[in-house]
Amino acid sequence: MTDFYELGINIIIYIQNLGNWLITPMNFFSFLGTVEFYLFVMPLLYWCLDASLGLRVGLILMFSSSINFILKLSFHTPRPFWYSRQVESYAFESSFGLPSGHAQNSAALFGLIAASVKKRWVWVISLTLIFLIGISRIYLAVHFPKDVILGWMIGFVLVWAFLRLENPIIEWLENRSLSVRILSVLFVSLVLLFLGVLVKASLANWQIPAAWVENAHLAFPLEELIDPQDLSGLLAATGALFGFAAGAIWLSDRGGFDARGIWWKRVLRFLLGVVGVGILYLGLSAVIPDQNNWVVYIASYLEFALIGLWISALAPLIFLRLNLVEPKIE
Repeated sequence: MTDFYELGINIIIYIQNLGNWLITPMNFFSFLGTVEFYLFVMPLLYWCLDASLGLRVGLILMFSSSINFILKLSFHTPRPFWYSRQVESYAFESSFGLPSGHAQNSAALFGLIAASVKKRWVWVISLTLIFLIGISRIYLAVHFPKDVILGWMIGFVLVWAFLRLENPIIEWLENRSLSVRILSVLFVSLVLLFLGVLVKASLANWQIPAAWVENAHLAFPLEELIDPQDLSGLLAATGALFGFAAGAIWLSDRGGFDARGIWWKRVLRFLLGVVGVGILYLGLSAVIPDQNNWVVYIASYLEFALIGLWISALAPLIFLRLNLVEPKIE
């Protein structure tokens, strides 16, 4: 394994030697793979452009994020700047490295968009973004090349599986009551959460190498010490998955909505919806203490479940009441 790490370090050094002029564009493309950017794209699609595509993108993104966290814990491998001081450190990350979440989630999200729209120019743009987001993570020294390659592979597999299983799952859900459908997505969410907790428990006797902690701290002395076994990312992803899916099921049972309409109504929808997300996120985060115990874990899960519910159901319901969207016409 050491040989793979050394090879990865050499590749990163080679790419970084292409010049510091790449720092700004690489940071930009890296931003396009962040949760913050996806929290812009997903509601924009869902509220303002195509509710069906936005729903599918949101589901695969949150499922992919959950899977990625579990795999990171399972492999528990270092980031390049944890492993070696030879690389320039341009971004801080506290989670484990393999597989790259940026690479995996971008492949899943943009891959599904391209497969759904089925236009050549969309494929070209999507594949270009997927590639550049992955390369940016190598240049910034937050991922080894193998992290990115495996992330791409898993992301594309998830798109394949999503497209293959989507219709059978929808048909199964349509023949069930509303309560059974909501309990089903809760079950999936909790299974993913349980798997993550189980993997973390398996690492109880494993100690993070002191050199990893020291190198990360030397590279970013103002940041807190790395805590790659922190469950907050998994709680956010699984909670949001449940809330988003449950809300979409509930709203669909009430008829749904049409995301098309006059441009100013689309803009107003987006602004109102994003303000709601911000209020929920900032307000609930301020109330929930920064501690590691089961009460806080449950509160964090419910926080993101509520945010997911707001995006998929509560905000569209307000849009309907304010006449900013029209009911869906079958």
